[in-house]
Amino acid sequence: MKVFLDDLREPPKGWEWSQSAHWCIKLLENNDVDEISLDHDLGLDDQNGYDVLLWIEEQVVTKNYTSPKIHLHTSNPSARHKMQLAVSRIKRWQKYGN
Repeated sequence: MKVFLDDLREPPKGWEWSQSAHWCIKLLENNDVDEISLDHDLGLDDQNGYDVLLWIEEQVVTKNYTSPKIHLHTSNPSARHKMQLAVSRIKRWQKYGN
């Protein structure tokens, strides 16, 4: 499964659309997700794409979770930088463990 997190933009063909971070995390918990593409700003949602990355990182560290391939499609420059740092941490945890 491929998951596309965005509150406004529709996903590419073949991707499951999640419009909230909460639902995106539920999809990750309950499905075999191979790829994920994340937006940061999600309108009125109290969580965002960075929160999804924090959830993935926690699962990788504490439960030996295998992260899906992660893409970022946010247009928020400062959030993108923060999200890229989180992706780098996730990759390091996956490669070297704790």
